Amino acid sequence: MIRKLLVANRGEIALRVMRTAKEMGIATVAVYSDPDRDALHVRYADEAYALEGTSPAQTYLNAEKILAIAARAGADGLHPGYGFFAENAGFAQRTIDAGLVWVGPNPGAIEEMGDKLRSRQAMVAAGVPVVPGGVDPVLDAAEARSAAEEFGLPLALKAAGGGGGKGLKVAHTLDEIESAFNNAQREAEAYFKNATIYVERYLDNPKHVELQLLADKHGTVLHVGERECSLQRRHQKLWEESPPQISERVRQGIRTAGIRAAKAIGYDSAGTIECLISGDEFFFLEMNTRIQVEHTVSEMISGLDLVREQIRVACGEPLGYGQDAIELRGHAIEVRVNAEDPARHFQPVPGTLTKYVEPAGPGVRLDSAAYAGYTVTPDYDSMIAKLIVWAPTRDWARERLRRAIDEFRIEGVPTTLPVLRALIDEPSVVDGTYGTATLELFAARFSSESAAPSAAEAAPPGEPESVRVEVNGKLFVVRLLDQLRGTTGSAAGRRKPPPVAPKRTANAAAENAIVAPMHGVVVELSVNAGDAVAEGTLVAVIEAMKMMNEIRATRAGTIGEVKANAGETVETGAILATYA
Repeated sequence: MIRKLLVANRGEIALRVMRTAKEMGIATVAVYSDPDRDALHVRYADEAYALEGTSPAQTYLNAEKILAIAARAGADGLHPGYGFFAENAGFAQRTIDAGLVWVGPNPGAIEEMGDKLRSRQAMVAAGVPVVPGGVDPVLDAAEARSAAEEFGLPLALKAAGGGGGKGLKVAHTLDEIESAFNNAQREAEAYFKNATIYVERYLDNPKHVELQLLADKHGTVLHVGERECSLQRRHQKLWEESPPQISERVRQGIRTAGIRAAKAIGYDSAGTIECLISGDEFFFLEMNTRIQVEHTVSEMISGLDLVREQIRVACGEPLGYGQDAIELRGHAIEVRVNAEDPARHFQPVPGTLTKYVEPAGPGVRLDSAAYAGYTVTPDYDSMIAKLIVWAPTRDWARERLRRAIDEFRIEGVPTTLPVLRALIDEPSVVDGTYGTATLELFAARFSSESAAPSAAEAAPPGEPESVRVEVNGKLFVVRLLDQLRGTTGSAAGRRKPPPVAPKRTANAAAENAIVAPMHGVVVELSVNAGDAVAEGTLVAVIEAMKMMNEIRATRAGTIGEVKANAGETVETGAILATYA
């Protein structure tokens, strides 16, 4: 068994792994970037070492630094969490060569499934159905256009070297092919250092269902049930639940195919087979050779600690039980609480949490590394917490989720909590018929109907929106329309509404300028002074909190001046270009 485990990650997943390690009597080692010096995973670990730097490339994606720290700390095991090096076969092999136990699948399996083209080929060989599409790389936009003519529209252009919605663009028309190809390739290179793109038919509003697998080094492969992950924005998940609302025929088909696929590549850890379901057909999408963000719902319905099983298997222990021993009970839902503005197309919003109060009570689990004073930085993704609930039935779980969201208090940044609460009563969510297109359509209607405030319109952090008043021994909570200063109720004592300068600036500029809707790095400028543009023409691409955001012309016209430069950091509301 591992004596000392280095967790090569940050935030809630690092904390999650360390908690299991502590229960197993394993000492833990944390690594941290400069912005994470005061992070909870750093405080929780038995030892912590600085990676010295701010960007992921300098820190959590620096193999030399991480392996040097492992040697310095005397660690004999390494857990990569998810993201960063979790699905990097080369890093896994280097970890093993350094004499450490790699808590993950063997590098051969990672390599086989890490390249999406190779994984498609492997699944076809194993008799697992795949989404119609190509099995060779698409080298340029012209080849992508030919593929669209062959496989039909809409067409998904996908990074061969990764997943999680990164490097995935969809072209609905032939005119969108070139932009989709270029942006998919750019993201693929940025996130996976592999610009290879392949294409497949983009299914219209399918269900996204995945099978949790658990395998050891002795040939045992088991499943821990399915999860539904269809509620997504920008092809990234926001709500996951288990079990999914699918037919028994499809359920059994996915289980049989998933176990066959894992055995075909000699898989030996926790992993996930992801599928798309259209009608009564299912298609292999990809395999994630790591612990998933949403592993929590499988743990809640099975009672297993998947991280514990990962560590045991990595150390060579057999699972020691069969499929019949895994009893799946009740229903679990996980929602991702992100620092995003649903009213602005889920725009990531970095900032500091001025208030953070977690829900509790029966059937509620919170995986987070946040606290009051915690800063969501633009260097990493926008997730603040994962809220998970379990109950004997799905309807009960939905009501428990409603109660837990109502208890959750986060101030300082906008979050996804309002839209998540509203989703509980969305008819297609209530009856389980929702698909991958549901959330973005719902969010557009939700923000319009609710007039959800943007970050610029929200009340200043820490200022109350209500007061408690006791009258004749009974306590009342009174919502304030005009917040008061001091104790007077006179007009002179009322505080004026807070200024909303960023919003006014953006609105004023919108008539004659194209502005940055978020803080981030300009990775591409697609226009020059004098260019004629139509409404919707791509003007710039801004990278913000691990997402590439396309900024498009607000109206037809001629570009007068380009005020931004590729590679520079811009603030929300900054003018990127003006109209002549």
